[in-house]
Amino acid sequence: YLFTLKEEDEACRKAMDSGSIYLFHKLAPLLQKAEYDGYTTPAMQASDLKGILGKLGQNEDLLQESILIGCSESHVTQFALDLGVLEKESVESQVTGKFVELRKAFFLLNGHDLPLISQSQALLRWHQTHRYCSESGQLTQRNQAGSKRLCHANGAIYYPQMAPVVITLVSDGSRCLLARQASFAKGMYSALAGFCDVGETVEETVHREVAEEVGLEVESLWYTGSQHWPFPNSSLMMACHATVNPGQTQISVNSVELEDARWFSAGEVREALERKRPPRERAGRATPVWVPPRTAIANQLIREWANQQPK
Repeated sequence: YLFTLKEEDEACRKAMDSGSIYLFHKLAPLLQKAEYDGYTTPAMQASDLKGILGKLGQNEDLLQESILIGCSESHVTQFALDLGVLEKESVESQVTGKFVELRKAFFLLNGHDLPLISQSQALLRWHQTHRYCSESGQLTQRNQAGSKRLCHANGAIYYPQMAPVVITLVSDGSRCLLARQASFAKGMYSALAGFCDVGETVEETVHREVAEEVGLEVESLWYTGSQHWPFPNSSLMMACHATVNPGQTQISVNSVELEDARWFSAGEVREALERKRPPRERAGRATPVWVPPRTAIANQLIREWANQQPK
């Protein structure tokens, strides 16, 4: 069904009339306060959006800018639309919600909503940054579903892409290594991560990144899972565990890549995992160590390691 919608523009337009549309404003998703706790991402209907656009003095043709994200098992289609051309406050007053920057939304939403929102934002960003053909320099045109862009000058077809990234939790047997970049929120530490170079395998990337960032030699490694990650510009995170020789654990931090890296005991890691949200800063006190939220595969890696350690 999705293949048909991607290939047939008219079928896609009809599906949008009865589908769900998720709203963004300059790539920030719309959130609404949930009935009991946290936030949710409201799904709008095309008919409701037409009325809202009319109240805001905007032509309903803007709906045609929606891109196809997927569909439910019962063929209810899902679309995403960025309303960045409109004033944010005006839109928020009509939809009873707030547009929240995606990184912050990761701490507010539950895991069920995040994959769809991440995919939506990544596709919206790709279309906004790939309007021109890299060969002819001419404007490209998207199909109705937004699954590709075409250059009519030379016939080139462009498809959305992801960057492969390896994220690795290094252990010496009784401790694991966590690091932080200067751009991280205060106190947050995570696993090592790096982009795959052209021609590299996942295994080669793990060995290179660990050596480059902390000066350690990986002895063994194994793959544990993957996740789409919308930062910085749509990545495929491939998660691995790696071990180093317990007798060769001296860290050499690459200050270009990292602000800090150090070994943590199982007890310290468990304490960090218990902090569900970024801890409050207190004057004169060091910020407690915390790790990425459960919605990030880095948390899965750290939690897997902690669960395997004796208590």
